[in-house]
Amino acid sequence: MIWLTWRQHRRQALFTLLGLAALAAFVVPTGLSMRHTFTRLGLADCVTTAGPGCSTNIEKFSSTYGSLVLVSVLLLVVPLMIGLFWGAPVVAREVEQGTHRMIWTQGISRRYWAFVKCGLLGGAVAAFALVYGLGVSWWYEPLGQIDVRQTRFTEVFFDMQGMAPVGYTLFGVALGVFAGTLLPKVLPAMALTLAGFVGVRAAVALLARPHYMTPVADDQIIQDGTGGQGNLAGGWVLSKEVRQADGTFVTSGTVRCPPAADGIPCASDPALGLRPGAYNHQVFQPGDRFWTFQWIETGVFVALAALLIWFAIRRIRRIA
Repeated sequence: MIWLTWRQHRRQALFTLLGLAALAAFVVPTGLSMRHTFTRLGLADCVTTAGPGCSTNIEKFSSTYGSLVLVSVLLLVVPLMIGLFWGAPVVAREVEQGTHRMIWTQGISRRYWAFVKCGLLGGAVAAFALVYGLGVSWWYEPLGQIDVRQTRFTEVFFDMQGMAPVGYTLFGVALGVFAGTLLPKVLPAMALTLAGFVGVRAAVALLARPHYMTPVADDQIIQDGTGGQGNLAGGWVLSKEVRQADGTFVTSGTVRCPPAADGIPCASDPALGLRPGAYNHQVFQPGDRFWTFQWIETGVFVALAALLIWFAIRRIRRIA
């Protein structure tokens, strides 16, 4: 079975290794260059304490490497592509070509065939995804430190770092295998895999991820000439609201007061509609929860992958 699996999937393995090499050729040189520039400009100190020249140096770094963020977004499709080209053909190709009748009558059970195939493919793509996810995490670190709007929790960037790509990749392959048992032709199975992968990923990101842990609330009273931001460094802001002192909702977002005019505090200015004691109410997930969220999300998709493989094996036993 191991030899047969290798013979059937060696082409995908070759292309995957070539893809990993191409990714390394992009990530390693640009990552080393970013870290060298980050150190040379002294941005490590600027992240914690805004010193003289910090804004200029940050602007230099952003103008040089900011465009790489747009290129990195393309890496989001890697787990999906593996699901399409590794998972979908596993069963669909055998049934479409009729070779399943020979393979499943050669002294091994369908269940054993499915376990070996899924186990070998799952292990291979998990190793690839781990290298990919940790490599991108290392690469993205300097960019995440100089742009507070793009923390590790930010949509898109959370999805391509750390352990989460392992869960996404295993889920994509398992979904492809299951789709092949429902639609035993390669192209329809790939189409079903594409739709299911995008739908589940979007649902988890939008509906489940914000509630993995109870978010933290931060209230900052809007004082004369200031508007509090709270301890949001590296965190994931879920909502921002401006409220009156009694908790009445005023508007979304935050208020930063301009300098007081004629001694009138900003929070008492009738033009703003705010009364003394008004405050910014912000709900967020702290930045130090990043790895906890990564492990939770990975567990969610690994569990979904295991469930899909179980359903797929049950379906395989019934294919004529």
